[in-house]
Amino acid sequence: MYLRPDLDTFAILPWRPQQGKVARLLCDIYCPDGTPHERSPRYILKKTAREAKKEGYTCLVDPECEFFLFHTDDNGVPTTVTHEKAGYLDVSPVDLGENARRDIVLNLEDMGIEVESSHHETAPAQHEVDFKYGEVRTIADRIMSFKMTVRTIAKRHGLHATFMPKPRAEVNGSGMHIHFSLFKDGRNVFVNPGNPQELSEEAYYFVGGLLAHSKEMALITNPIVNSYKRLVPGYEAPTELTWTKNNQNSLVRIPGSRGMETRIELRSPDAAANPYLVFAVCLAAGLDGINKKIYPTKSSSRELSETDQKTMKIENLPGNLNEAIDYFEQSDWIKEVLGTEIFERIRSSQEKRMAALYKRNFSLGNRGILIQNLTESNKSPVEIVKGNKQWVGTCLYQEERSFF
Repeated sequence: MYLRPDLDTFAILPWRPQQGKVARLLCDIYCPDGTPHERSPRYILKKTAREAKKEGYTCLVDPECEFFLFHTDDNGVPTTVTHEKAGYLDVSPVDLGENARRDIVLNLEDMGIEVESSHHETAPAQHEVDFKYGEVRTIADRIMSFKMTVRTIAKRHGLHATFMPKPRAEVNGSGMHIHFSLFKDGRNVFVNPGNPQELSEEAYYFVGGLLAHSKEMALITNPIVNSYKRLVPGYEAPTELTWTKNNQNSLVRIPGSRGMETRIELRSPDAAANPYLVFAVCLAAGLDGINKKIYPTKSSSRELSETDQKTMKIENLPGNLNEAIDYFEQSDWIKEVLGTEIFERIRSSQEKRMAALYKRNFSLGNRGILIQNLTESNKSPVEIVKGNKQWVGTCLYQEERSFF
């Protein structure tokens, strides 16, 4: 394989010494025969954006990137401890992370990334930084740079930055809400001033596509065990497959801005996900909704009880990673969007991860809940592990804490 630098992504790293400056470039991956590597997430997003372009559409996105800033212990090991009690939009002296967040924003701007806003979020030690909207590939690149910058600057302030969706059970988790706008011939196609809601049919169809494909693309938008600890009622996270103006439990929200700023917000993705793949599947889902005229029938203006959901036949997002894997594996649509190679790689990597988990824990003697399955000779290690979802979730969660 070969790396071809994308010169548009050249940026000096402002936190490195100014004498002997260090720059970074993002690269596209190519095969020896000169063709793009089909398992590259960046290539998949570029391909999806090109397909949208053939239909005359340009997709602009504006992500809300949330993260936590925690203390480290005396040995520099990350913790989930914070001394602050700040809440939504609090400032210093209550917001103890304000200086670190400001330093993050200044470094991002020095790298050429335009930041629209930054503020303290709802949970103690939780922060949000919002970029100016842009084309999908550009914003995905900026998210990768953003994560690197946040972790680096946090460390310089003696803090640990984590993008784990739900590091603490008792407070809100961190998402990566994505605002989508779709333009054609220079106009926002989601706008229709003649409609009482000022929304076009394309806007409703785009929402319909997101709702219709939300379960099968959950493994992409919410790829780890901890992702599903965030997606529970009571913590301003989406659980219902509905659309809304103001219901925090709905998957899709339509913000009040109209005109050129009309947009659609998808609230399920989190920052543990690969932004290239997330943008690719979401754009493909919205376009599929437009092409097939999938109208969203389930709207909700309030949080629904379990009884309400059953009465209204409201569906929910997958409740855990195993359910998400099942929906992913059964989807011909997502296989077509991602391509066979990366679809099979994601599917097989999940199976290998589970098989390795089984072997490692069995060798360590952690086989209490597995022992009865060993007598069922027709079951593979993967099938055994999949059949013990609670145990799998606990074990994988312990691993994830080290990475996010």
